Amino acid sequence: MNKKTLYSVLFALCLIAFWLVENYYAPSTYSDPDSPGSVEVDTNFLPSSTTGEVVHHQFFSLSYNEPFEQAEWVAYELTKSQLTYDDRKRPHFIEDPKVSTKSADWKNYRGSGYDRGHLCPAGDRRFSELAYNETFYTSNISPQDKDFNAGVWNRLEQQVRRWCKKYGDLVVITGGVLEDGLREIGEEDVDVPKAFYKIVLKQNGGVPQVLAFLIPATESNVPLQRFLVSVDELEEKTGIDFFQNQPESWQEAIEQKVEFSGWKF
Repeated sequence: MNKKTLYSVLFALCLIAFWLVENYYAPSTYSDPDSPGSVEVDTNFLPSSTTGEVVHHQFFSLSYNEPFEQAEWVAYELTKSQLTYDDRKRPHFIEDPKVSTKSADWKNYRGSGYDRGHLCPAGDRRFSELAYNETFYTSNISPQDKDFNAGVWNRLEQQVRRWCKKYGDLVVITGGVLEDGLREIGEEDVDVPKAFYKIVLKQNGGVPQVLAFLIPATESNVPLQRFLVSVDELEEKTGIDFFQNQPESWQEAIEQKVEFSGWKF
């Protein structure tokens, strides 16, 4: 075998090996139940689940909606101490081992034209390898237009981090609006939301303040304030009771209004 043929064979073997690793090799889990310093979402601020499939990871919780093959909400706490810029190697997207029906395979997104859009952003979880890797469960992603994902949605994620740095600890609840008649991608029919929402809560001297965003899933350069809605409106669109564990008086005072005077944009 001459050198040219040998190099061609070796190159072909490398391509095959790369393809096998990319398509078939992946760890089964990223979670480590014995890891210290886990962050638990305050159950007082967890939404209701329309499916009963609530999963608690160490650094976020979610409610998985099997017919839509994605989470109807992801909830997590963001603290100042977690705001780091540690460089992390992007891991494989893998199915969520805690979802009883299995979360959708990432291959559903391949060739679809849609990004695997994080709900709990990987950028909010750079403070540890475990926390970062957990955001790559496919239960934490939803199909998003590339320009939307890198544009207005990314702007809102960055704004949330600025608020955390300025105001302190936040509770964040986010997801796509799941409804009948959505476009579907992949062999598992992953639904493509037409809009995404995000709720951000802070405690201002013990007084809760909440912002709720509802954003069409297309790129936009308009100010983020233009996407503000009431929590009541989000509940009507999603069927989710976002603050079900709070007293009725608390919900009535917080969920009906759109008030952003205490937030710097």
